[in-house]
Amino acid sequence: MELFRFRRGASPLLVSVPHAGTYIPEEIRARLTEAAIALPDTDWHVDRLYDFLVDLGASVLVATHSRYVIDLNRPPDNANLYPGQDTTGLVPIDTVARATVYLPGETPGEREVVARRAQYWQPYHDQLDRELQRLRAEHGYALLWDAHSIPSEVPRFFPGRLPDLNVGTNGGASCAAAVEASVFAAAGRAAGYSAVLNGRFKGGYITRHYGRPAERIHAIQLELSQRTYMNEPPPFEFREDLAARVRPALRTMLEAYLRAATGAA
Repeated sequence: MELFRFRRGASPLLVSVPHAGTYIPEEIRARLTEAAIALPDTDWHVDRLYDFLVDLGASVLVATHSRYVIDLNRPPDNANLYPGQDTTGLVPIDTVARATVYLPGETPGEREVVARRAQYWQPYHDQLDRELQRLRAEHGYALLWDAHSIPSEVPRFFPGRLPDLNVGTNGGASCAAAVEASVFAAAGRAAGYSAVLNGRFKGGYITRHYGRPAERIHAIQLELSQRTYMNEPPPFEFREDLAARVRPALRTMLEAYLRAATGAA
């Protein structure tokens, strides 16, 4: 099984989808609990939701393997992105709902984590970095959009219901201020959807590591509430009727990203 799917585009935009993968190698799958095998923490159908990206000329990088194999949006040293707050790790041992991922005695040790990082984590990041460098060389700047989704209620991390559009720029550090303002303004104009900037989700490792506006690489993460496009309970069905409503909002945000970055470059 290939580690990711990649399509090269013609615009300065790269859309990364690191958590939509569902494949788990059998030697790992055999060690998982039933709760983990259901893959509840998958960013279900996000690549399908963004089916308009070819119209924007975007490059697209989509992981194929589950985040239970390795979490591509965590630092390679497994540092906590939210110091003092709860989070899941590079190789998760519990689900977002706190269910155990591994059967008794099967939790990966440090040697296995290091091996998985080399086998599964590094190739995705190598491809991501190569494409950003290519885009910057070709266009003078590069735009990274890290596309995620999350259940609308995650009591482990956030009380109550999450906003629909959770925009993260690492507190403004991962992209130019004018770019951030333009994208969030577009989110705010999305009728029927709530939005927040740098709330509980400020951007994971990908946004924080690659977003270097001083070097003409801008990065934004969108954590999209799953209730906007799918049925949240298992079997996690895609809802085309809901998706048809939210896609224009997503497209408007990405178009604003492209326009604002052109002016900021």
